[in-house]
Amino acid sequence: MSYLGIDVGTTGCKVAAFDQNGKVLSASYREYPLHHPQEGWLELDADEVFSCVEECLMEVSVSLHHDPPVSLALSAQGEAVVPVDKRKRVLAKSPVTFDRRGDDFVPFWEEKIGTERFFEITGTTLSGIGTVNKILWWKREMPEVMEKARWFLCFEDFLMLRMGVEPVINYPLAGRTMMFDVREESWSREILDIAGIEQEKLARPLPSGELAGEVGNSFREKMGWKEKVVIAAGAHDQPSGALGSGVIHPGLGMDATGTVECIAPALPSLVLNPQMRENNLCSYHHAFPGLYITMIYNFTGGSILRWYRDTFARKEKELAREQGKDVYDIILSDIPDKATGLLVLPHFTMSGTPFFDSRSCGMVVGLKLDTGRGEFVRALLEGISLEMKFNLELLRKAGVEVHTLRAVGGGARSSQWLQLKADIYGVPVETLNISEAACLGAALLGRKASENIRDFSELVESLVRVEGVCEPRPEMVARYQDIYQTYTRLYPALKKHIRPYGA
Repeated sequence: MSYLGIDVGTTGCKVAAFDQNGKVLSASYREYPLHHPQEGWLELDADEVFSCVEECLMEVSVSLHHDPPVSLALSAQGEAVVPVDKRKRVLAKSPVTFDRRGDDFVPFWEEKIGTERFFEITGTTLSGIGTVNKILWWKREMPEVMEKARWFLCFEDFLMLRMGVEPVINYPLAGRTMMFDVREESWSREILDIAGIEQEKLARPLPSGELAGEVGNSFREKMGWKEKVVIAAGAHDQPSGALGSGVIHPGLGMDATGTVECIAPALPSLVLNPQMRENNLCSYHHAFPGLYITMIYNFTGGSILRWYRDTFARKEKELAREQGKDVYDIILSDIPDKATGLLVLPHFTMSGTPFFDSRSCGMVVGLKLDTGRGEFVRALLEGISLEMKFNLELLRKAGVEVHTLRAVGGGARSSQWLQLKADIYGVPVETLNISEAACLGAALLGRKASENIRDFSELVESLVRVEGVCEPRPEMVARYQDIYQTYTRLYPALKKHIRPYGA
């Protein structure tokens, strides 16, 4: 038997099948286009996303003759929403997290409910990204969508509907909509009444890992699955990745380096104090029962190395082709093992937490004629990590301690970057035996729903194992602490002068 985990992101989806020991039996990935019809609009075509998920499922299923799936669950991006009519047809493209149309409604909520009350209910700070604001935009600009819509679904619940299951949304994903009461664990009547959204048009909330239903017969036959397949309530992608990383105890945090750099620590309870709210730090349900989670992130993340690769690394790309190596291994091969004399502000897309400054820009300070390639590359990594240290310090001041990080994603393959992180953060950074954390987290939730598992933590810890650890080096920690003090003054000093050209 096997357990399927589906991860639906902003630009692509992945399906992975795992055996009982957490080994990947088969995996498939598809990319889909992110539509940008005009300035500030970023949308997905939900039908395109569903087709890609179907293709991945079929490709994986072909190789599972001796290990048929018994369960599945989804890890899904937050905020994006799909309007669907009563015949399950998509009525409009789906605005994703970074779509700017919801910004118009921030003053509306400030007037109607206020920022403090909004945070107390939802566990998220008031901004334009929430699902509720995307629905309000349709209400104002496309009333025909509101009239025809039977459901407004996030991608987990939408895909469930297409698989023949009455839509269910997990608590963590519901927590990203800005319509969910994180204390009461239900849709907020107060917010829905103000927005004029009928609760019947939203999916039924369930805790992660609870049984949502069984795959419908027509979809199951299309996939070639002979026996029933259980569907569980899954998770928002970051809590799913944290679960798949074994981050199921307070003090542990997932450090995921991909397009975005994200640290997600486990919390024993909701943390909804003023320090969290003032620094745009959320608190909502974890994928693991009884725990909560928060996130700090930098939107530039691992993309900064891709930018370097595509802009400066023509020679390294040629060497990689000639030698059959990964180009990033070559780029990182000769970075110095000491702190640089450069400061990098890693706002190459926007700032991320805590500022959410969409008009900020990246900056490199301290360049000289003798600055070498390796030093420059290391400085880029330092910039990302110093920004995340700043966020970790804000969490600590809000009462959230992180004593160990577990690295996943593309950045986890670089021992140089992991050691640099340990030295800057001053905490151990562990590497794991798993490669697909978000998919594994989803698969574990499906397994939880399909089997009578008495001790879920024992199962998670038996499958997720630490393979290595980068310990912070005291002399480097002290050096970076000095650099950090200077770094924290960089953005406040320069933010008035680092707007995009022409802005």
